[in-house]
Amino acid sequence: MRILLTGSNGFVAQKFCEQWYDKERDGALLGISRSPNRNSFLTASCFVQCDLAEPDQIANLLAEFKPTHILHTAALSSVESCGSNPDLAQRINVDLTKFLGDYAVKNNIHLTFLSTDFVFDGKNGPYREEDTTAPINAYGQSKIDAEQQLRALNGNIAILRTILVYGCIPDTGRSNLILWAKKQLEQNHPIRVVNDQWRMPTWVDDLAHACLLSMQTKAEGIFHISGSEMYSIEEIVHKVADYWKLDRTLITSISAQEIGQAMNRPAKTGFILDKAKTVLGFTPTPFVVSLQRINEQLKHYDQ
Repeated sequence: MRILLTGSNGFVAQKFCEQWYDKERDGALLGISRSPNRNSFLTASCFVQCDLAEPDQIANLLAEFKPTHILHTAALSSVESCGSNPDLAQRINVDLTKFLGDYAVKNNIHLTFLSTDFVFDGKNGPYREEDTTAPINAYGQSKIDAEQQLRALNGNIAILRTILVYGCIPDTGRSNLILWAKKQLEQNHPIRVVNDQWRMPTWVDDLAHACLLSMQTKAEGIFHISGSEMYSIEEIVHKVADYWKLDRTLITSISAQEIGQAMNRPAKTGFILDKAKTVLGFTPTPFVVSLQRINEQLKHYDQ
């Protein structure tokens, strides 16, 4: 495989690179990002900085590199940023995705695209791939718009939706719910955590592996990729406190409404994973087991 990886500085992309090079796989990998390389797994010869909103730059890279697969992880993923900057959300989340889809179909390249549980309104979770989408924020809408562009192409394209990705990579500048809660509680900082939003959190290692499975099998269609356990955000943080033996009394339970998220975040998502398990061979890691492995990884990265 010759893989073009967009958004190579991102959380999922860095984990994918770690797994790719850990196995010394045959093939080539080229990462691209709009910012300088921060991916410790990519050497200078395996990275190109470019403006992802400029199709001509990307077209030249594609023509030169000649990928067999594209892993498209680049996105404007902040709900608030998408709402306040709709033009940028359109260019990065929708237009770039359509451009890559068109190029992939015309050149017989497999494309794997990452989407989100925020394509749903959170009223009827957990969801199957074919359930009706109804985003309640601009981020979710941009991802649905991108999905629709790709599905219209009828090409060798896989759409992987995922939920609340967590875990660790060597780049300590990349945080997430689990690492944030752990750090705050270790420093004895009180934290407020939402008690009325429910998710099936996704370990980044599982998601990166699902991306590889998608490419290896040249999967087509939509797949739901997440953990298999449903928790409230508060329950997730409690499990973090319990695993690392931290003080639960520092955690204050609040509602989504108290922090202005009642109307722009789905209350309960979650996925039914049967299709991913059957077609891709995807197996989610139990949440507590993932915490154990994160603990091991943190020690390894600190060496």
